[in-house]
Amino acid sequence: MSERKSANTRKAEILIAMLRLADELGPDRLTTNDVAKAVGLTQPGIFRHFPTKQDLWLAVAAHIAEMMTAAWSEVVAEQAAPQDRVSKLLLVQLRQIAVNPAIPAILHSRELHTENAPLRAQFLGLMTQFQALLVEALTEGRRQGVFRPDIAPGDAAVLLISLVQGLAIRWSLGKRAFSLEAEGGRLLACQIELMRVHPGLKESI
Repeated sequence: MSERKSANTRKAEILIAMLRLADELGPDRLTTNDVAKAVGLTQPGIFRHFPTKQDLWLAVAAHIAEMMTAAWSEVVAEQAAPQDRVSKLLLVQLRQIAVNPAIPAILHSRELHTENAPLRAQFLGLMTQFQALLVEALTEGRRQGVFRPDIAPGDAAVLLISLVQGLAIRWSLGKRAFSLEAEGGRLLACQIELMRVHPGLKESI
């Protein structure tokens, strides 16, 4: 007789299956029956852990948020130079997408935009949190004379996030034929170089 799994173990299995199936089938085609089959439960068994499909998606978003915030916290704890912190935050974000390729699909899904307002709010809050970390590093870099004084940290953070989002879409459409982190590192280096203070400009300020 197999050992009965704890509720927490079952919930973790369900969330992992949701992310995998959202990538394979698409978030809008994914049903709770698909998830139930993937983890060896009945559909009512899924609802014992997550009373509604909306609750299930919110738990997926919370799982993604936990992974991302943990990764961001590690970068911030390193206390690296501002320009390095910006690069590392963006690269760790690309790494999270590479490991969990369903994320871009979820962000563009009908589930997120028209059917589940709390899910949309949860992802918007996560994006706002990430933007704030970038703004903090960019502001510090400008104060230290690393970034150009005419760079608005808020605008620069939005542009950098847009670079990540655009790259993730290109990666998905291109059937993941290139390394997301390597390509992102190359493009981010170009973008950060454009924002940096160069010796001639620094002397003229």
